[in-house]
Amino acid sequence: MSERPIIGVVPLWDSEKSSLWMLPGYMDGLIEAGAVPVMLPMASDDSAMRSIIDRLDGFLLTGGQDVSYLLYGEPRHEKCGEICDMRDKMELALAKRALEADKPLFGICRGLQFLNVFCGGTLYQDLPSEFDSSIGHDMVAPYDRAVHSVELNSYLAKLLGADKLEVNSLHHQGIKALAPSLEACAKASDGLIEAVRAPGCNFVVAVQWHPEFALEWDSSKKLFLAFVKACSQ
Repeated sequence: MSERPIIGVVPLWDSEKSSLWMLPGYMDGLIEAGAVPVMLPMASDDSAMRSIIDRLDGFLLTGGQDVSYLLYGEPRHEKCGEICDMRDKMELALAKRALEADKPLFGICRGLQFLNVFCGGTLYQDLPSEFDSSIGHDMVAPYDRAVHSVELNSYLAKLLGADKLEVNSLHHQGIKALAPSLEACAKASDGLIEAVRAPGCNFVVAVQWHPEFALEWDSSKKLFLAFVKACSQ
């Protein structure tokens, strides 16, 4: 392994321009934590995925389009957003191989939702119409400000050095039924699960909020540092 771990970052997809792109915060957060991030191709064939898994030290599951409702066996809700089948297929192949190899995974926003679905859970396809809450989970810019709090369980409390955390929030979907193999690590006051982990794995952690938009926050730094440390082992 190289001195600085090399971490694969799942690309974002622009359907209007038919192009891959990346938010700098994902890359900057990993670089500041001591890693070398590389944007992955939107590949899903087994031979390509094996090569990717073998050569990289960990993987960041980024935000983006809604996870397909077909992956958790539900009909499409009228307010479900844009789906990217190509990305769903790529992440299915990536998660399967990464977990088999016990490579660290860190999910953000959609990354948390996808991980839950991959492990057998379900999602609210549209929180405003399906989930009764007084919390505004879909904030407007600027995104480097806190809009609600989350209560942390013992694992995440120890990792972040706090029992409660103020977070930003930019999502209209969320965890409905938690996957059996995952553990809830944070919840909002309305009961919505805001972070998960896979116990027994090297490092499989995902959060619903957006540390990449608030890299100056101590909690954001600690999340990226913990992930990079796991990728360095």
